[in-house]
Amino acid sequence: MLKRISRDQVTVGMFIHAFDGPWLQHPFWLPRFLLKAPQDRDKILTSDLQTLVIDESRGRAAKAECMAIAGDRARSPKPLFLVAEQARPNALRKTASASDRVCRFVEERASATKLIKQSTLEMRRIFADIRLGHAIQTDDVAPLVAGISASLTRNKFALIRLTRLKSRDEYTYVHSIAVSALMVSLGRTLDLSPQVIFDLGMAGLLHDVGKIVVPTHILSKPESLTAEEFALVRTHPEQGYRMLSIAPGIPPIVLDVCRHHHERMDGTGYPFKLTGDVLSLPARIGAICDVYDALTSDRAYKSAWTPQEAISRMHEWTGHFDPGLLFQFMKTVSVFPAGLLVLLRSNRLGVVMPNGRRASRIMVRAFYATRERCVIPHEDVPIGDTLNHDQIMGEEDPASWGLADWKSMSEQIIR
Repeated sequence: MLKRISRDQVTVGMFIHAFDGPWLQHPFWLPRFLLKAPQDRDKILTSDLQTLVIDESRGRAAKAECMAIAGDRARSPKPLFLVAEQARPNALRKTASASDRVCRFVEERASATKLIKQSTLEMRRIFADIRLGHAIQTDDVAPLVAGISASLTRNKFALIRLTRLKSRDEYTYVHSIAVSALMVSLGRTLDLSPQVIFDLGMAGLLHDVGKIVVPTHILSKPESLTAEEFALVRTHPEQGYRMLSIAPGIPPIVLDVCRHHHERMDGTGYPFKLTGDVLSLPARIGAICDVYDALTSDRAYKSAWTPQEAISRMHEWTGHFDPGLLFQFMKTVSVFPAGLLVLLRSNRLGVVMPNGRRASRIMVRAFYATRERCVIPHEDVPIGDTLNHDQIMGEEDPASWGLADWKSMSEQIIR
């Protein structure tokens, strides 16, 4: 039975089912857990929480005067996304504790590293349970999405950058964490609803679950796969979909992404060769995030590409990705292909400059005033996320500006 109790009634041995109030106000990244340590109880007692919900079927019961949750409330729990309530940076500064405010990469590094380690262990356990025939429990996955979401709120790049440092033996698990983080980030860029963003995060964690049926020696093979081996690998979206379909409470977005993240806009993907007119937004998001992390990671058969190399190649693959969505992804990860013609907020056209360093700021060489429609002296413009910097507003078609032989022209501008 679920019961709501006051903060002061918490005792060690209770199973915490939910914290009342905004997610950022409670002191734990896990939304549901067995309270084992006295120091964790002390964190609750000294927090800003007023009430919380315990599950007496999974831990110590509360005293009789504690109020049980009414029937309708118990049968209709809050949506999972409320576990990781999305707060924009300006709201975050008003409600979060000092440790949860937006911070620099160096400040988030330790927390993100710990989160990756903990999440990798949990993903390994979840995949092992599935191998044994156990159905996936959404309650097991939700805390991971909550942790990923919180880290991205504090620093939008730290977790994603650190997931690139994955070893071969943990690639599948850390890749899932990375894809989850990328999908959450892109969902925020697109200003999707909190529920959809949360489901995208869960979809990223579970999109490759079907790979548990593929032998490890095939997944880690350094040479080219045989036709038979590749055919087996290509079954993993449908295998994963079947595994997830039998689990209770799996959101439709998770099923969709698992089944369709290898489809392409031009119909050359797998398993069903679907075209862009029938592919959902979540499936298109999953395709971009999955490929980007794979390209920027060391694999058994290839070394990692730099983010700009990966984005450049993805931009060249006509028909593979949704072009408009790919551009939004570029904005999300702050990586653009060298030589791309872009419109700046300052009403100038510019060329994205090559970026040889992985974490350096984007530079655009402005050369054309759009209002006057004339060439101007070149100026190298740093791109940032704040109003103090110029920003990339969109990709432009050179032909619409009368820029003939754009490839040759862009090369001259970059020199």
